[in-house]
Amino acid sequence: MTGSKPLSSLAKVVRSKNAGPFEVTFDVIFAQRETYEHVRDSGVINETLICRLYKVTPEKIITLGFFDRIQSIKITLPRPRPQGSIGETDMHCCQQHIPLAEVQIPGTPQNQFDTQSPNE
Repeated sequence: MTGSKPLSSLAKVVRSKNAGPFEVTFDVIFAQRETYEHVRDSGVINETLICRLYKVTPEKIITLGFFDRIQSIKITLPRPRPQGSIGETDMHCCQQHIPLAEVQIPGTPQNQFDTQSPNE
């Protein structure tokens, strides 16, 4: 076991994007099942973390799901402002994943930092 690593170094994809004009969605996709299971089982990605990172209350979280079959995490939140409205700063929500990508995941086994799938 090592110390901790940012989520972005463990996942193949960490991204955010529009989910319509009123919501933003985050996808975390893993190449290796063991890495996905470690992150899921660590309990770090949870309602409290999402509320802190994105300054929302728990009832505002639309989706916070772990999808074992596809080794992915999906989070959907309301946008702070409607897409394209006055004061809106990221029209496509493509930069909103950065706080999530920087989250430290503790105790990650050393051999689980390969973000490439075995078939690549």
